[in-house]
Amino acid sequence: MTTIQTPDILPRILDYSARADPYPLYAELRRTPVALQEDGSYVISTYRELADILHNPHLSSDVRNLTHPMAAAEARTTPSFINVDPPEHDRLRRLAMRHFGPPHTPGLVSGMEPDLRAIVSGLIDDFEGKQRIDIVDDFAYPFPVTVICHLLGVPREDEPRFHVWVNAIIESIDYNPKTDPQEKLDNGVQATKDLRQYLGGLLEQRHGRPGDDLLTRLANDDGPEGRMTDAEIVSTANLLLIAGHETTVNLITNGMLTLLRHPEVLQRLRAEPDLVVRLVEELLRYEPPVHIIPWRAAYSDISVGDTVIPKGSQIMLMLASGSRDPDRFHDPDRFDPDRQDNQHLGFGSGIHLCFGGPMARLETQIALTELVRRLDGLSLVTDPPPYRPSPVLRGPIHLLVDRN
Repeated sequence: MTTIQTPDILPRILDYSARADPYPLYAELRRTPVALQEDGSYVISTYRELADILHNPHLSSDVRNLTHPMAAAEARTTPSFINVDPPEHDRLRRLAMRHFGPPHTPGLVSGMEPDLRAIVSGLIDDFEGKQRIDIVDDFAYPFPVTVICHLLGVPREDEPRFHVWVNAIIESIDYNPKTDPQEKLDNGVQATKDLRQYLGGLLEQRHGRPGDDLLTRLANDDGPEGRMTDAEIVSTANLLLIAGHETTVNLITNGMLTLLRHPEVLQRLRAEPDLVVRLVEELLRYEPPVHIIPWRAAYSDISVGDTVIPKGSQIMLMLASGSRDPDRFHDPDRFDPDRQDNQHLGFGSGIHLCFGGPMARLETQIALTELVRRLDGLSLVTDPPPYRPSPVLRGPIHLLVDRN
């Protein structure tokens, strides 16, 4: 049985007016766990159904499996592994992971901890003499950007160039042909081309040369499965550059906003630094950096609960709604760093579980611990703060705080 949802709920969620607090609308959305929309797409909003479909092999990340092709910048270029299916997805992810984590480079993330702490300390040192701080511009953005540039081998001084491209790409991710001007999509497509051309130029310099950065390692990898093609390396680097800082900016910023709204938790973290591990997991549930996977495709007919989603249908996954589902989490609208069995959807689930999750966790743990330890008497200038336009990658565009 398929239920057609009240048609205005999803547009209200996507509208900017809901950006500061979409959670009451998510509660309305969950009344229909699998909802057929007027355009023939399906929206899934409850934890059990989301967890089921994220592990369903009939769910496709390949735009070519949609019955009605969508205007997606990714479809016009060599796709990254996040937008292809097994076995190609598995091969590309394995080749990237050889140089990013276990089993081949198991100490990469933990080994960066001293460098991460040094970057954080330097940024906080720069607050000296400032009465007002923008947590985004002064801290949460430059920190992960510096880290991902170092990891990839992208010159940090080129950030002003790729920042413009990344912003245009992010704005085009949730492009809606019914409400958005064509210019928004065109800008995203052009920015994708420009960023990949830039990364391709960096890659050309790495062939046959030694180096520890990820671009160099991928360019010269002679592992058992061979090398990625240059186009595949550029596509992977493009994904990691964007995802490697955009989501972490939101996670850190959402974390500070949440702590300032819960001063008793902030004080507890200051007294109990080890609390930060559980706190970040609860943050990933309570105020995650990624709220929506805007599309997936039904590779064949998929049964989700009582609903059969036809082959080729577009599917929207409301991850942040699932992580606030009261059928899965007790008192889900309460921020509780002592929460047990916290199997949130903050980094997704299944084969596309966030590639950079371990790094994002460590960056956020260090960032929040040091901000709380070193800065006393912070107060929000405005609450709610102004938010980024996107409902997909949700977070404040600025977070102004005063030092009292």
